[in-house]
Amino acid sequence: MSWLILLLTIALVCGSAPVFADDDERYLNCMKSFDCGDIKDVGYPFSGSDRPDYCGYPGFELGCSNQDPEITIMQSTYKLLGINNQSRTLNVSRSDYTENLCPTLLSNTSLNPNLLSSTSDHAEVTLYYGCPSPSPPALSSQFTCNINDTVMVGNFITVNYSVLSITDPGLISYLTTCNNSVKFPAHQSAIVPILVSSNVSQFLEAINQGFELEWSANDSLCDTCESSGGQCGYNKTTTAFTCYCADQPQDFECSSSPQAPSQSTRSNRLLKIGLSSAGAVVGAFLGCWIMAFIQRKRRKAALEKTEELPIATPSSKGLATSTNLSQTTPSLTSLKSDIDKGSTYFGVRVFSYDELEEATNFFDSSRELGDGGFGIVYYGVLRDGHEVAVKRLYENNMKRTEQFMNEIEILAHLQHRNLVKLHGCTSRHSRELLLVYEYIPNGTVADHLHGRQSNSGLLTLPVRLSIAIETASALVYLHASDVIHRDVKTNNILLDNDFCVKVADFGLSRLFPTNVTHLTTAPQGTPGYVDPEYYQCYQLTDKSDVYSFGVVLIELISALQAVDTNRRRHDINLSNMAVNKIQNHALNELVDPFLGFDKDFVVRRMVTSVAELAFRCLQQQREMRPTMEEVLEILKRIENENYGAEKADVLDISEDDVGLLKHASSPLQLSADSMSDQFLGSSSSTNTPHSY
Repeated sequence: MSWLILLLTIALVCGSAPVFADDDERYLNCMKSFDCGDIKDVGYPFSGSDRPDYCGYPGFELGCSNQDPEITIMQSTYKLLGINNQSRTLNVSRSDYTENLCPTLLSNTSLNPNLLSSTSDHAEVTLYYGCPSPSPPALSSQFTCNINDTVMVGNFITVNYSVLSITDPGLISYLTTCNNSVKFPAHQSAIVPILVSSNVSQFLEAINQGFELEWSANDSLCDTCESSGGQCGYNKTTTAFTCYCADQPQDFECSSSPQAPSQSTRSNRLLKIGLSSAGAVVGAFLGCWIMAFIQRKRRKAALEKTEELPIATPSSKGLATSTNLSQTTPSLTSLKSDIDKGSTYFGVRVFSYDELEEATNFFDSSRELGDGGFGIVYYGVLRDGHEVAVKRLYENNMKRTEQFMNEIEILAHLQHRNLVKLHGCTSRHSRELLLVYEYIPNGTVADHLHGRQSNSGLLTLPVRLSIAIETASALVYLHASDVIHRDVKTNNILLDNDFCVKVADFGLSRLFPTNVTHLTTAPQGTPGYVDPEYYQCYQLTDKSDVYSFGVVLIELISALQAVDTNRRRHDINLSNMAVNKIQNHALNELVDPFLGFDKDFVVRRMVTSVAELAFRCLQQQREMRPTMEEVLEILKRIENENYGAEKADVLDISEDDVGLLKHASSPLQLSADSMSDQFLGSSSSTNTPHSY
């Protein structure tokens, strides 16, 4: 009887509840398209004019104040020439090249690959600035610029010359002497007329026709939303795609909305709602009972399966130590409690294996981002539209489980703008151990120095110096938190679209207690970066990270790999090669030619200062190396161009005295002229060919 009363009460409450509501304001706003300059009827993923930003997608905001619409891509402004909703493409042109080929600021065309990509109608043109005069006969495309009161000669290169350069070493040699180059795409059809004969006006006409880009903004979700009667949009609070419906926003699609009932059918409708509600209550009760039964069985199976897995016990500082990770064994009670919590682990979100498998398209090999130290990292998109990087351990054993929990606990307690952010993980009793990070779209420093993006020309000296400073800042923070990274390398330094650093891969990191001078541990890390004393005594200190960072500094100024078996025997290890070059006053043979070391005094001074700092970091004896705090201070001084302004002692580094530097206990102040002379040697030195 009590059950019947309960059901009738629920039915009456449900029946008397309001069935209809006014249309959601956001739904109405996003239903309207807008005009932007000469472009009419613009909708999702774009916002602008009187269309609210929540009706668009981040990165697709349009400027409509002028007759020519504009869009900002990677902090650069482009003229929007057209939008094709069917092919989901837009046509844009560089707004800084509208009138001439001499913009105030020289910059390459950069795209966010997650939002925009070039289409098949793609040709690349390159503008070279600051070239010697006269130009080779093969180049008939010379022009002159006056940029910031500096007159320079330039050349533009089309597809035809790109093909020609393969068989013309002289042309290649000439172009490498130019001070700057700018690359951007263009329509193939626009480039064809200027392949045979061209001048500046023809070239301007061609590039002002723009180039085509295909957008990606949760389009499949938008199709689903629109087919259900909703309007596509974006929720900045949840940073996810949103489907705005007539009644309220939904994640992906709208539920069907009934027509308003007439007065004659309202009583029947209320009866149906009441009966349906009662049935729903009964069904929910049965469903809960069944789910509880299934959960009980799963929990029991999980307990049996994971009895042998360790549980990390937080140390007094809240971070994991190698001792409490490897020696702590779980009790049945503590493990059961951990599973019951379910939603977080060390304070981070716990994902199901199925969700991450779906996000990575079943760990599709085409989505591999790279090797994350002790696992492969995959690109993934969660159900809410979030882009993530998912690390999948190579194998699920006790050692990997220790590294898994170690990385979770360290990252869960460390927060720094230059450290990669951990979003979550799978449970220890998942069939595979997976870590979920924020997705950093621009690859690694290694990619840009000597990998798949090494020809982009985006890593100028200021950018490289900024990378060094931000990486050093992250390491200073780690050391201040009593954490040693242990695997500092360019493959673990990620870059976002603004080339800001995110240091990653803490699987080998260890807490460094304040009451000891070192940790004793088996050698691990990456060949070419490991502290040489580490191999001898198995003792780990913060100076081990300093040595690895010294190798990174050499990579940044040379664009060479830390280990390359194709080099001569004594040069296979980059740190050895660098020390030898510096000792023999041949720094110019080490430096990346792209930096213009031999042509620009400021570049020479800065690179020489960085090389000297790297030399100190690479000392064999740890006590001769600077701290990361000192390294960061010197790098900032180099960036501010105040470094080396005062006259000081000249370095004289002999083979017998390697590792013994004057004033090693404090930042050195060296004369830029004396340092250049000392490191460069005679002017007759020639550059060693690079693989760059």
